[in-house]
Amino acid sequence: MFSNFVTFAAVTCNAGGFFGLKPWYAYLDYGVDPVTGQCGVLNFNLLPGGGNASDVPLILLAIVDDLIRVVGLISVAFVIYGGIQYATSQGTPEATSKAQSTIINALIGLALSVVAVAIIAFLANTLV
Repeated sequence: MFSNFVTFAAVTCNAGGFFGLKPWYAYLDYGVDPVTGQCGVLNFNLLPGGGNASDVPLILLAIVDDLIRVVGLISVAFVIYGGIQYATSQGTPEATSKAQSTIINALIGLALSVVAVAIIAFLANTLV
């Protein structure tokens, strides 16, 4: 009686990255292949043609996005390093000013990386 019903398991693909970084295929058409049932990149165009654009710029955007995120993490590490320098300067004017300039430069780098990540994400979403 129930032999005509087929149940399909819900297959989901986890395209998550490592430490918040995106995989190289983050902006590509990624999901479950309807024929094989395996996760992967569904459609990849190396060269433009046939009405389809190349997917190489999307891969480059994902790589640049990751590099800018790493720069942001390094900037946070330099803010911490500058704070440690400031705390251990013991009131020495030279060490205090060096620590302050380290913190200011790291905060500028962090702000630039946040803006750059937003720009890259906007570009990737408009291209996809």
